[in-house]
Amino acid sequence: MRKRMRRAVVGVLLAVCMLVLSGCGGQRMMMGTGGTAGTYYAFGGVLAQYMKNYTGYSVTAVSTAASKANIQSIGDGDYQMGFTQSDVMTYAWEGSKSFETDGPCRDFRVLGALYAETVQLITMKEDIKSVSDLKGRSVSIGAPGSGVYFNAVDVLEGAGLTVDDIKPQYQSFDDSKEALKDGQIDAAFIVAGAPTSAITELATTNGVFLVPIEGELRDKIMKICPYYAPLQIPADTYPGQPDPIETITIKATMVVDADLDDDVVYQLTAAIFDHKEEITLENAKGAELSVENATSGIVIPFHAGAARYFAEHGVKVETE
Repeated sequence: MRKRMRRAVVGVLLAVCMLVLSGCGGQRMMMGTGGTAGTYYAFGGVLAQYMKNYTGYSVTAVSTAASKANIQSIGDGDYQMGFTQSDVMTYAWEGSKSFETDGPCRDFRVLGALYAETVQLITMKEDIKSVSDLKGRSVSIGAPGSGVYFNAVDVLEGAGLTVDDIKPQYQSFDDSKEALKDGQIDAAFIVAGAPTSAITELATTNGVFLVPIEGELRDKIMKICPYYAPLQIPADTYPGQPDPIETITIKATMVVDADLDDDVVYQLTAAIFDHKEEITLENAKGAELSVENATSGIVIPFHAGAARYFAEHGVKVETE
């Protein structure tokens, strides 16, 4: 109740601010992204600029604790939009896994999926060649309750392991990179669009191996958790990676406050998907932007403003 009251108060204040600011050339909105070493932050900065350029709304991309934090901050009224993994927004809607304690959060709607978010298991140890080899090792699995954490748990369980079978370390992408460099951990799960800057830097300076998630292991994970899809990381995505690597992926998705005006969300959606070519020149993830990718495999309701944009481009999506 207290959370809903706070959100209502913040919503009223935001509406007043927007009315005032509209006379000065724009409305101010906040976009939650992720850590500064991840793809959310870099790509979010680009998208925020295009939203500003083509809508007149001042959108600020800020570094956050990513998926769960962004959804909760939208619910609290602190942010108007944010990045999230497609599996995490499902947890929020259902009140499962990372939202089991807090309960369901349904104050958001989908603007659109953006790109494939790759589950990348990296190591500098030559004897770690499979997920099973992580047993007894020190492994970074993301912040407790984060999307990365649950991705890591899913992969470990597929290999017949639990968190108790490893020495878990709860680190950000950047901290994982430094810990691998210093020999403090043996491996790390990083879930982000490939190439990921933290991995590229590590591969360039120290060398890194990507551990495949493939075959029976991948089939088992996808059977238990149907929101995953197979993905191949192409050869030479990272320095010193001559061969393609098989793994799994979920989708990086942009969600918005359910209470945002339909016309506002329509314009924000157009600012992204009407400018794929220009965005791609600034960030490689732009190449994955398309109406088809934005709307496929999403089970959470879309915002009506985004739905109108996609309908105009031949795709009908559910809004409730």
